[in-house]
Order: sequence, then structure tokens, then C-alpha cells
Amino acid sequence: MAPPPPPPAAALPDELVEEILLRLPPDDPACLLRSSLISKAWGGAVSGPGFRRRLHELHGAPPMLGLLHNQASEPTRFFAPTTASPFSLAAPDPSSWLAIGCRHGRALFLPRSQEARKLLVWDPITGAQHLVPVPAASECRYLTAAVLCAADGCDHRGCLGGPFHVLFVFPYEDHGEYGTSACVYSSETGAWGEPTSTRDRLMGCIQYSSVVVGSSLLYFVLYDYQESWSILEYDLSRGSLTVFSAPDVHCDCLYNLMLTEDNGLGVIQHLHPHLKLWTREASGGTKARWALSRVIDLPNLLPTSACLDESNRVLVVGFAEGANAIFVSTIAGIFAIELQSEQVRKVCDQCCFLNVVPVVTFYTPMSRRNHQNLLLSKPGEEAGGEEGGEEEKTVNQAQQLADHGSNAIKEGDFVNTSESIRHDHNIS
Repeated sequence: MAPPPPPPAAALPDELVEEILLRLPPDDPACLLRSSLISKAWGGAVSGPGFRRRLHELHGAPPMLGLLHNQASEPTRFFAPTTASPFSLAAPDPSSWLAIGCRHGRALFLPRSQEARKLLVWDPITGAQHLVPVPAASECRYLTAAVLCAADGCDHRGCLGGPFHVLFVFPYEDHGEYGTSACVYSSETGAWGEPTSTRDRLMGCIQYSSVVVGSSLLYFVLYDYQESWSILEYDLSRGSLTVFSAPDVHCDCLYNLMLTEDNGLGVIQHLHPHLKLWTREASGGTKARWALSRVIDLPNLLPTSACLDESNRVLVVGFAEGANAIFVSTIAGIFAIELQSEQVRKVCDQCCFLNVVPVVTFYTPMSRRNHQNLLLSKPGEEAGGEEGGEEEKTVNQAQQLADHGSNAIKEGDFVNTSESIRHDHNIS
């Protein structure tokens, strides 16, 4: 008589499941998406802000998921993934919206129609969309805009669904006087603040470029009516607007903003086939000056297929806050240059983009029923569980299982691996 079959293995403890999922490669979100479909328990483990916070703690800087662009002729490719496996996000309709920026887990879009009177804030992870009316004082005219987290003291590791600000910059005219104004929208009050103005008259440009320095300083690069490039600074804490010149403005070139290694203000100056990187440094008290930090020789970095000559010029089309990388458009496609290491990788075959908006964030799959609760949760709020590290035994066991699963995924055997895990560990 055959011996009775062995009893089924006990289900994996919840803390071990979380440790396994945390160790899937964050720059390949398709792995986490597939894993979340194995069971309700696995799907629930990845859906809370607490899981996102632990991703930050374990992996550090978030990965770049892809690029938003404004090539309306190809609506299905409005979002160009830069991940290892095929991956897509349900971005807003590119025939109606222009992507202008993305930070702190939110992307901002301007309307393509001159008659539209709303902006769009989009959450790439939850898919939630928030329409914001343009300020009445702008008369539907705009120069540029930016979105950022509004939660006090937030480290942006779990601010899904938290409050946000939108800064809107527009030209004004008052009895023959011209200048530039800016005002801030608060999602908490649902209203715009009073405009702040300067007599400096600025124009927008087709290359949207902005960065946030610290928690309250926003910078934009704009063109002025003296045919010169200017930097616009808005201080959220003081509600003040300041304009100063870009470096080396006598040159016929373009500019993009960036962050320096110490998270200060920097500028990229396009001087084909070179890039000059400038930093803003304090000098003699409160006055600041531009200092040249280094020059990047593009022919030494980019492949020969980029054809760097006078008829095929390189254009800097974006900067990724959080990833410290710039994006250049060439005849061979778009390349990302990591500024610290100067490592280069091709991220897109398209070569016709004038502006790209990098989406830099951890991807965590969301169930429809969790959207509303997540949007109402406070920034940084843990989704259940107690604080404190996991036991070393659990972490080591999770790492072994994660390594085994990652190898199976690379070999294209994810389905069989999932079924094996279900059977061996009694996952329902």
C-alpha cells in the first residue's frame, strides 16, 4: 500500500512575501506587476504606501520608468518605456494635452487648445487625474508651470495621493505695463493664491525646463524680449519672484536646467558638439554667480551612429530629477547620460522629440478598489503593520527566493514558476 501523500506546505508568512516582492528588480516593473497577480495576498502586499517606502529604503533612488513626450501624431506612444521588459502606463490623451513636467509622483499637462481653461495633474501609478482650472488673472495665457508635493516635511517616499501645489507662470499687462506673474494652486483648498509679479517681461519656449531646489525654490529657464535667456526663480516660502541671467548669454545656444551633485541649481548650455555644465554659487555674501563646473565632449560619449556634425546637431531634451541624468536627441534616437559616471545608454529610437518628461518613480501595482483609499491616505502613512526591521532569517530566505524567481523570469518561465510557488506554498 502506497504511503499517504505528504501534507501541503504551509503558506508563506506575509512578511516573507513582502520581502520577496521587495527584491524584484525595481527597474523592471513588469516583474512586480505579474507577481501581484499571483494571489490576493501578493496583490495586497504591494498596494500600500508602506511598501513604496520600503522600496526606497532598500533600493535608494527610484528608477526611471519611461519618457512622456508631445508627439501627438503617435498617441499610442505618448509614453515611451525605458524599462527592461515591455511596460506601459495609461497616459492622458496626447491630442488634448502637453506634458510639461513630472516630480514627486505626479505629472503636469497643459492643454493643447487655446480655449481650454484647465490643467491636468496625473498620477502615473494610480492613473488618477485631477483637473485644475487656470487662474482667472492669466486670461488663459501661460509661459510655463510645475507641479510638486505640498506635504510639510515629506521625503516623497510615500506621498501617493497626498496634497500638491501647481505653480503657474503667465504674462500680464496692466495699463501699458508688461511683466510676468506667478501664482500657486493648492489641492487642499482647491483655490489659487494671489499672483506675484515682476516687471521682467519673459516669453515661453518650446523646451520646458524646470527644477526644484530644496523644498521651496522652483526654477524655470525662459526667453526674454531682449533676445536673451533668463532664469526665473519662485520662492514658495516667501511668495517671491526673481529673474536673473543665464550664464554666458552672449553665445547663440540653448539652455536646460539641472541639479548639481549637492542638489543645487545648475544649467546645461548647448554648444554643439559640447555641453557646458554651470553651477550657481554664492559669492561675496548674498550675491551669487555662475561657475563653469565641466565640459562634456559628446563625440567621446555617443556612438558613431549619432552622426555628430553640423547637419545633425544634438539637442538636450530633458533632465531627470532623482536620476541625475540628461537626455539628448540625436539622429540615432534619444540617449540618457548619467552625469556622475557619464555612462550612456539608448532609451528611445525616436529622434523627433523637442522635449521629454522623464517619469522617475517606483512602480507599485494598484487594484481599482484601493484607488480611493490610497488617494485619501496621508503622505508617508504606513498601510498597516508595525515599524521595525524584519528578522534576519526572513530577509535571507526572501533573498534566496527572490534570486530564484528573478532567474526564472529572465529565462521566460514566469508562469511555471508562479504555478510552482502556488502549489508548494499553498497560496490562494
